[in-house]
Amino acid sequence: MTNRILPAVAALGFVLTLFPFPSSAAPAHDIGSALQPFVDRHELAGAVTLVATADQVLDLSAVGWADIADQRTMRADDLFWIASQSKPMAATTLMMLVDEGKVRLDDPVTKYLPEFKEQWLVAERDDAHVLLKKPQHPIVLSNLLNHTSGMLYKTPAEQPTLDLLPLDARMHVYVMSPLQFEPGAKHLYANAGINTAARIVEVVSGLPYERFLAGRLLDPLGMKDTTFRPTARQLQRLAKAYKPNATGTALEETPSPQLRYPLNDPTRCIQPAGGLLSTAGDLLNFYRMLLNEGVFNGRRILSAQAVRQMTTKQTGLLPQQYGFGFDTRAGKFGHGGTFGTTSSADRERGLITIFMIQYAGSAKDLPRFTSAFRKAVAEKFPYTEPQK
Repeated sequence: MTNRILPAVAALGFVLTLFPFPSSAAPAHDIGSALQPFVDRHELAGAVTLVATADQVLDLSAVGWADIADQRTMRADDLFWIASQSKPMAATTLMMLVDEGKVRLDDPVTKYLPEFKEQWLVAERDDAHVLLKKPQHPIVLSNLLNHTSGMLYKTPAEQPTLDLLPLDARMHVYVMSPLQFEPGAKHLYANAGINTAARIVEVVSGLPYERFLAGRLLDPLGMKDTTFRPTARQLQRLAKAYKPNATGTALEETPSPQLRYPLNDPTRCIQPAGGLLSTAGDLLNFYRMLLNEGVFNGRRILSAQAVRQMTTKQTGLLPQQYGFGFDTRAGKFGHGGTFGTTSSADRERGLITIFMIQYAGSAKDLPRFTSAFRKAVAEKFPYTEPQK
């Protein structure tokens, strides 16, 4: 890994040790201070921001409120619903099985889930009818991870929330939902594809996805707060979601419409494509492993080849820049989530950035918050071209 962050970073005195994270709000001079104006104007409740290399935390900030009504200030170890940031972790579990030779990326899904032999494809559609036909090509595993399967984002059976059905039952729903195009022909962002990948992990490993994820990824990486099922104590550290009120003068609490509450209800089903809660510190460990070519604290989690496949474009001639579970635009790899959480790693610079908010307002507002964060990162950690 090449680390080309400005050498003066350490001398400035804001390099923090990796563990433990401070649990209170960071000083006013940190990157998080760039978000304070949004908090002051009641546009954003609060945020946790983190900038690091694979070896050091360079800046960790917490600003604003985790719970406005209770006047609970945001802390660096608070939990956030990370939504679609769950997808790269699901992709990682399937790539582990690829590493072990138990599955191949060009295997048809029907090899593991025979019910998909009954899958149909939309041939024609108008307001009066839908004509179906059999697809010419089967969905293969790589189609699930790069969103070229033709499957839907969600099906009618996954409403009003996405955590209603167990994975095995979802597969039958997906089979009954026709593909939107021939597998591999186009790109369509699909929760269904990632959930199907997670179901294949279950079938091949013989373990529930939740157990496989914890035993093979979360526990080895020390991601102790990343979970589908938060405990009562973890819920005390959950950052609540907010959106502006009708007049724009205050924020009102707005739970996710995609999740069933309470979040610790044992009857809730897992949602591999978007159901995880996590912290900035846990996400950092995930990205540290990836920047270290699949190794964490001396233990290999994933092969270097699998990491490279996940974090570089795997969509062929299609214009979308997507790897296996990761967005790969702008020379980085990362992913975002519905409520504004986002994380990425720049392999060239060796820089990891994590931005955690819970914003339930219009998605059009999110670029203002993320741009302020990225601008602050660029100013504090300017990139210098290497000497030739």
